[in-house]
Amino acid sequence: MVDFELDDLEQMALIEGALELTAALDPGFPVDWVRLQLERLAKEAEVALMDEINPQLRLDGLIRLFYREWGFCGDQEQYFSSQNLYLDQVLDRKKGIPVSLGAIFLYLARHLELPVSSVGFPTQYIIKISWYDREPQYLNPFDGEYLSERTMAAWLKGHRGPFTELRCEHLDEAENGDILARWLTVMKSALLREERYADALRCSDLALAFRPGDPHEIRDRGYIYQQLDCNHAAAMDYEYFIEQCPEDPAAKLLKLQVKALHEEPLVLH
Repeated sequence: MVDFELDDLEQMALIEGALELTAALDPGFPVDWVRLQLERLAKEAEVALMDEINPQLRLDGLIRLFYREWGFCGDQEQYFSSQNLYLDQVLDRKKGIPVSLGAIFLYLARHLELPVSSVGFPTQYIIKISWYDREPQYLNPFDGEYLSERTMAAWLKGHRGPFTELRCEHLDEAENGDILARWLTVMKSALLREERYADALRCSDLALAFRPGDPHEIRDRGYIYQQLDCNHAAAMDYEYFIEQCPEDPAAKLLKLQVKALHEEPLVLH
């Protein structure tokens, strides 16, 4: 299904890894067009900020250019739409979610030689700016606003509970493989919400190429098979999950589901 390895993705820019994954999911994805658009934006940014030698002012200029002049913004109305993950549509609509907007912004910032990196914060993707002479800054790629530790701590408490504390490891630089795995998870969820089950199945199979045997991913694939009326395949995936995660609360319900699936007539596809 894929002609690259996880190690290959780690060596690529995040945006290139995202392009490779999307092309693996959708052979018709216009990779070359996306690359041309990215190169055009990079050249525009370079020309607009060529006289700005101060790195902080160059970063502020890129934020202004990207979010105000070019009009990129987070999609508040259709946050969970797959449109926000296909980079051709993100570039065309100028709307996305943190990870897709962030991948584009990261590409442009690195083109301008700014010290930026990815952070897989528990609630969303954020960008870290690591200055050599002062504390790092954190940028929310959804709206281009700087994030305080107080804000990120509040996000974390809302996500994991009121006693959760913000720790240094929450703000560590993330590897591309981890970010792209989350990208795939969000993509799969969006495709399931849109009832695009065949596309979601390709997404799940690709995720399993990087996490072979992951019981939760196999459980999700079982659900997709069930929606596609592949009951025997669904039952096999559910049984694998039950065997691997017998204490999981979902296991008991899935045992009943497996029994019902085995009672269904076999459908040949």
